[in-house]
Amino acid sequence: MIPVGALLAGATVGAGMALLAKELLRPAPALGPALQRLNHPTAPAPELDSADRDERWGAWLVDHLGSVPGVRIPRRDLALVGTSLGRFLLIKTALAAAGLLVPPLAGIPLLLLGLPFYLPAVVGVLFAAMLWFAPDLALRDQARRAREEFAHAMAAYLDLVALRRAGNVSAEQALEQAAQVAGGWAFVRIQQALMQSRVDKVPHWESLTRLTAELDLPALEDLAAIMRQSTDDGAAVYATLRARARNLRTELLAAQAAEANANSEKMTAPGALLAVLVMLLIAFPAVIRILTT
Repeated sequence: MIPVGALLAGATVGAGMALLAKELLRPAPALGPALQRLNHPTAPAPELDSADRDERWGAWLVDHLGSVPGVRIPRRDLALVGTSLGRFLLIKTALAAAGLLVPPLAGIPLLLLGLPFYLPAVVGVLFAAMLWFAPDLALRDQARRAREEFAHAMAAYLDLVALRRAGNVSAEQALEQAAQVAGGWAFVRIQQALMQSRVDKVPHWESLTRLTAELDLPALEDLAAIMRQSTDDGAAVYATLRARARNLRTELLAAQAAEANANSEKMTAPGALLAVLVMLLIAFPAVIRILTT
């Protein structure tokens, strides 16, 4: 006897196939209404933009999932990489739904052969949980790369600010002029923060401190602290900024060396396994010849 779950799953798949065939095999439009629309054109209906649709669905998910205790939202990482919260939750929900539905649908032939009904459901729940957390891992890695890139930009920015201060330029003007030199995303973020400080009529280092808290950028916090404590003595600030830039480059080089060593260690096991496989491949004919004689 065929299980009820298998019948429901088969009916669902059949209905989906029928709707898909209906959309793909549309009948030819009637000639009369088509000529009437051609002779009396009307204003076209505004098409629904996919981006706006995604934003609306994302806003709905934020309203319903944003306050759930078990849902962790990495707001700093999202702000750093420039991804909206609604789009992030929409991607997570879509992947989880796909992981939940694909195993049961793919297991319909196995259900007909006697596979337990609950097994595809359990596999679907496991896949949904894995795919739910996959965007978090990808976002964490992307944010880590972005912070590393920002630290490299900050090493150059510190030198630029130091040179401006050595030329007897005020602290706020030095920050603004140094930020205008390059057009990378890190410098653009700094420019936006400095422009916001002018609008709010607050010192530039307060805006940099606020940006540090929003995006979790330790290198920028050091610059804000140095400029906050700076005085009219440009030479002293120059030495402090150059020293911090030099230390930051040393830290970045040490981190890159550690990452290279870790990647080399990861390749040790595959290399050893490949060598063993080559040895077995070379020795296999001789062993077979010995065993067959």
